[in-house]
Amino acid sequence: MEGSSLVSDFYERHPYPPPVDDLESYGRRWDEPRRRADSFLFWPGEPYRDDRSILVAGCGTMQAAHYAVRWPRARVVGIDVSETSLAFSRELKREHGLDNLELRQLAVERASELGETFEHVVCTGVLHHLADPDAGLRALREVLSHEGALHVMVYAPYGRAGIYMLQEYCRRLGIGWSDHDVRELAETLKALPAGHPLVPLLRNSPDFASEDGLADALLHPRDRAYSVPQLLDSLEHADLAFGRWIRQAPYLPSCGALASTPHAARLAGLPPEHQYAAVELFRGTLVRHAFAAYHKEETRRAIVDFEGDAWLHYVPIRLPDTIAVRDRLPAGAAAVLINRNHSFNDLYLPIDRRQEKWLDAIDGGRSIAQICANPHDRELARVFFQQLWRWDQIVLKV
Repeated sequence: MEGSSLVSDFYERHPYPPPVDDLESYGRRWDEPRRRADSFLFWPGEPYRDDRSILVAGCGTMQAAHYAVRWPRARVVGIDVSETSLAFSRELKREHGLDNLELRQLAVERASELGETFEHVVCTGVLHHLADPDAGLRALREVLSHEGALHVMVYAPYGRAGIYMLQEYCRRLGIGWSDHDVRELAETLKALPAGHPLVPLLRNSPDFASEDGLADALLHPRDRAYSVPQLLDSLEHADLAFGRWIRQAPYLPSCGALASTPHAARLAGLPPEHQYAAVELFRGTLVRHAFAAYHKEETRRAIVDFEGDAWLHYVPIRLPDTIAVRDRLPAGAAAVLINRNHSFNDLYLPIDRRQEKWLDAIDGGRSIAQICANPHDRELARVFFQQLWRWDQIVLKV
């Protein structure tokens, strides 16, 4: 396939992400509580399991090895078009004794040639580089088991405006992939005007920390981005159903500064998919979309519903990258909750003393009804635990 060959040739010269040789520090982060939280993010209605079958499609230099370390009882298969990238992954497998990892040189579009299905299919940072991303998404659906969850990340257009401007600049100058061209490009970027939309990314994104990362961002032979409506259309064409954003607060008008604007009521009246699209436009700087998707008949696996009374039996589980800040608080607040994975500084949730008590009672075993035993507090508890879920403070076992 010519398209795969073009991308493969690029990654043979510029393997990405930058290879690593140590997985021990990464493995230490993935303790049992973090694994449980990750499992219930994708399967809130299923019992916890740590032995699922996992396909990492477009695994690059280390992602499949990361999953093998993260889930030592799982069977992990990694596929990639680049033999150079796979060689780095094979070395990680050898050095760290990852007997649960299998690696194959195979394009995402040909995933069905593996001859099996997987309960968890991971494809992050890959579809937007394919000649036919829709064909790649359909191929992933074919290898996703009926009860499985698909984890995808694709580029978003508005926050990458500066990248696409520099990509066009490089095309006009005929800048290629050679080490010399990449070094000259890195030197030239130091002269960018301070107001250029690429400057914040140069300052904050790890993608520009190495020459291979710079090449991946600005010189990749194929790169497209998806707005929220385009993304949802692609899922529909692939006969897949959107489940949730991996971090959902940035997409919700009820979270952050928008909730206090005159437009809050109008936004709340829109269907969810239109809310997501509007908030993407308002925020303006999203650089990627990461989400979970499912077979259409299996979306019940991702349903979290705070209407009715079912929510009382949900078991909240704290997400590991959340913190409670207790200094320089807004008036009346006992703490402010922050998810450190959020990049927008308006996504903080003040809580009062009663809410702090409920938060501290979350242990991953007790239901909301057990945490909030007083029936007179049930409506307050419903609002609070729904907020925690929307603001990416908890996942729920439903």
